[in-house]
Amino acid sequence: MLHPQARALLDLIAKSGLPATHTLAPVEARKMYRDRRAFSQPATADVALVQDLQANGPHGAIPLRLYKPLVKSTEQALPVLVYYHGGGWVIGDLDTHDTLCRELANGSGCAVVAVDYRMGPEQPFPAAVDDCWAATCWVKDNAAALGLDAAHMGIGGDSAGGNLAAVVSLLARDRYLGIDLPIQFQLLIYPCVDQRRGHASHVTNGQGYLLTSDTMDYFQNHYLADKAQHLDWRASPLLAESFAGLPPALVITAGFDPLRDEGLEYADVLSAAGTPCRYVCFDRQIHGFITMGRVLDEANLAVAMCAAEVKRALSA
Repeated sequence: MLHPQARALLDLIAKSGLPATHTLAPVEARKMYRDRRAFSQPATADVALVQDLQANGPHGAIPLRLYKPLVKSTEQALPVLVYYHGGGWVIGDLDTHDTLCRELANGSGCAVVAVDYRMGPEQPFPAAVDDCWAATCWVKDNAAALGLDAAHMGIGGDSAGGNLAAVVSLLARDRYLGIDLPIQFQLLIYPCVDQRRGHASHVTNGQGYLLTSDTMDYFQNHYLADKAQHLDWRASPLLAESFAGLPPALVITAGFDPLRDEGLEYADVLSAAGTPCRYVCFDRQIHGFITMGRVLDEANLAVAMCAAEVKRALSA
């Protein structure tokens, strides 16, 4: 059963007359996504430090935002989670996921660095991959100056950000560009991992649950300029040749999400390859729920679960 709070949220959105994301130009869709966060996201939590930074990448500067948690002492270097926001590689930014990053920092006792990667259609695939890789390498290289512990670094993201976290984990394992990037943990929140979109949940959940087939078409067409790119494992990490030797993972899915089944399959292939993986499905929830703690109680449970796993994985 769809959670009653999720049902009430969907009914309210339907009655509001808000335009569907796929009917808007990307600039308008980004503004709507940013503006509606005040309705569904919890109150902004205080943290010890918020600092805007900038990394260098192959396509130019990459904005970052560093969060340090409210802890008794900040003298020791903090473990760090590098976080890639969701939004279909088209919408979303540092502000749309500011509250979530603050919650993850305070809940885990770790620092969080959010990455404002390039998006389509202005900068299509693989610009987002390039930015996330470069930004994560920059965090490692500058960790000491920032009071961070590069030996205890994880990566994570939701939706498109979960896709990017999975891809960066694979690149790090394979020492992409000859770079040693030690990733200790990957947090994959309802990740998109297969651009072919052939899993059954794309049919059963493709309409009526916020993320629709039309919206996924919109995101995919803006991100991937050529359908042949759907088969590139950097766009569809489920198509990678091997899943061995990857960092431990937590994979979270939602029962009424079109991406549910591919997220489950990704957790299964990680486990089958010997990669430690924990999988949790919030059966009664919709795509995007984790940022909606003001109106969905289970979102707060999911955030607490993610923070606890980050703490367990990175503080050992």
